[in-house]
Amino acid sequence: MGSFLAIWNSKFGGLIAGKVKLILKMLEQLLIFTRGGLILWTCKELGNALKGSPIDNLIRSCLLEERSGASSYNYEAPGAAYTLKWTFHNEIGLVFVAVYQRILHLLYVDDLLAMVKREFSEIYDPKRTFYNDFDDAFQQLRKEAEARAEEIKISKQMSQPSSNNIGKKQGKVQKSRFQGSNEKKSSGVSGKDDGESDNLKVHKTANGHANGNHAATTESPFKGIVDSKENGSSKTGAFDVNKLQKLRAKGGKKTDSVVNKSSKEEVKKKITKQNRVWSDSPEQSKLDFTDPVSEDGDQNIAVVAADEGDSMMDKEEIVSSEGETEEDEETGRDKVETKQKGWFSSMLHSIAGKANLEKSDLEPALKALKDRLMTKNVAEEIAEKLCESVAASLEGKKLASFTRISSTVQAAMEEALVRILTPRRSIDILRDVHGAREQRKPYVVVFVGVNGVGKSTNLAKVAYWLLQHNVKVMMAACDTFRSGAVEQLRTHARRLQIPIFEKGYEKDPAIVAKEAIQEANQIGSDVVLVDTAGRMQDNEPLMRALSKLINLNSPDLVLFVGEALVGNDAVDQLSKFNQKLADLSTSPNPRLIDGILLTKFDTIDDKVGAALSMVYISGAPVMFVGCGQSYTDLKKLNVKSIVKTLLK
Repeated sequence: MGSFLAIWNSKFGGLIAGKVKLILKMLEQLLIFTRGGLILWTCKELGNALKGSPIDNLIRSCLLEERSGASSYNYEAPGAAYTLKWTFHNEIGLVFVAVYQRILHLLYVDDLLAMVKREFSEIYDPKRTFYNDFDDAFQQLRKEAEARAEEIKISKQMSQPSSNNIGKKQGKVQKSRFQGSNEKKSSGVSGKDDGESDNLKVHKTANGHANGNHAATTESPFKGIVDSKENGSSKTGAFDVNKLQKLRAKGGKKTDSVVNKSSKEEVKKKITKQNRVWSDSPEQSKLDFTDPVSEDGDQNIAVVAADEGDSMMDKEEIVSSEGETEEDEETGRDKVETKQKGWFSSMLHSIAGKANLEKSDLEPALKALKDRLMTKNVAEEIAEKLCESVAASLEGKKLASFTRISSTVQAAMEEALVRILTPRRSIDILRDVHGAREQRKPYVVVFVGVNGVGKSTNLAKVAYWLLQHNVKVMMAACDTFRSGAVEQLRTHARRLQIPIFEKGYEKDPAIVAKEAIQEANQIGSDVVLVDTAGRMQDNEPLMRALSKLINLNSPDLVLFVGEALVGNDAVDQLSKFNQKLADLSTSPNPRLIDGILLTKFDTIDDKVGAALSMVYISGAPVMFVGCGQSYTDLKKLNVKSIVKTLLK
């Protein structure tokens, strides 16, 4: 026996020791850096080479996008999947980030970050850039955090047996009750019927229990998104196919007989109604005053677009200063605060300032700000996340003298909104068009969106704006699904006197777009504007066709056309459009939505929250804003004006 243990230990002892050491290590990286991006300290003992760039993605996709109120961030790279957790020290402007493998559920990370934050803030000096002496303190803190996690794990394991025993006892009681009820029922019913009914009841209860649990727990993470996305799916209960077929047959016979009776009655009672004559004047011969056009659509009408003037895209919008109204609102808030707290206490707080802002201090101002954003048509989920992010950026910060918490929160929210709505990349389409022209290929723009938002109309507005800048434009009628879509686009093309590529209806939109790009290359067009069919985000066949069109033609710009009227639905539309394009794509790097065109902006007054919701959920900038029915009614998004309207 002793020799067997010695052989086993020599073969497997080193492997087990290595695994134990690996389990103890677990944490991939921990680093401390300033809000300006200067790294002050990293754990040298960990020193693992992270795959990809999780820290950069955290800063770009989460911290800079006002999603810092979330609890964690998931990052996927080839061969690795990480979870990142972080905390702030707002008073001295430091960020503490921990990285570990997503498969490991580390219980001690939050405690470790809190302890590291407390200890490091005591030795922090703005003039220092190296903190090598913090290594020993970190090792001690890490051991304490792991010991606490082990204690919690052991206590949970100790409590599990008692809960299992209670569950077994309850199961036995339920089983005995169930058997008793079956015996009572079987006494008055025949054996065959009794067995079928029992089996059906057991199956129903089992399915109902499984469905409830399934709907509550089905969640799947989405790459690069801060929380997780729900993909609930429920199982359907079993049913008798024979009974269903019999019911269908009976229903079919009844409906046939009803239809035959009604058709006979209609033949008997069908009487033509005489038109009423209102006056003795002769009837007009023509009521349709549209211009006659041949079937091929070759006849051009007079150019009316040239008379409409310059597009609003080239005009700078002036934002009027509303200082007086803001001062009036602030004085009104002052009166409310003095009534609630008293004049002396509010004056004392404003003069002396508050040592450090706490979450309880920020909650009233954040709640009022959240309600204000929601009244401006911002989606509730987005408003809540924004307030959480602002709270995370202000918590622990020292309040300056002669400043109120409400004004501090509003200033922080204003900075956050400007940061979100300001494009992170260039949205100068004219520059991109000239770049594509130098490469001797057309610049392709695809317009996508749900039904009835105005894709074709705003496509014509974009074409008119490009024509004013001496750009050769061609339209591609790839909406082969909706009746009248090709004729609508043909009318716009005639009015603007630009070529249009069309193949009629019931054709593959992806092939039509490909042939249109080839045609544009031959005739020397600079831009191809592709019109697509409107589709709901849950329509699987149409979303698959759109994904095929984008993957086959690789457009330079994918524009999502959305209404400025929508509220919470904007989040659902954009997130599902991006999700479907990512899921249905065949390439490892799928094309998602690149920009947003907001329509019907002239109908919403101050309800401008849809712009914020769409940009926040997709990360794509608002490139155009439609504000009327004529070709000139297209303009840029004025970020300062939107932010001022949201906080007004």
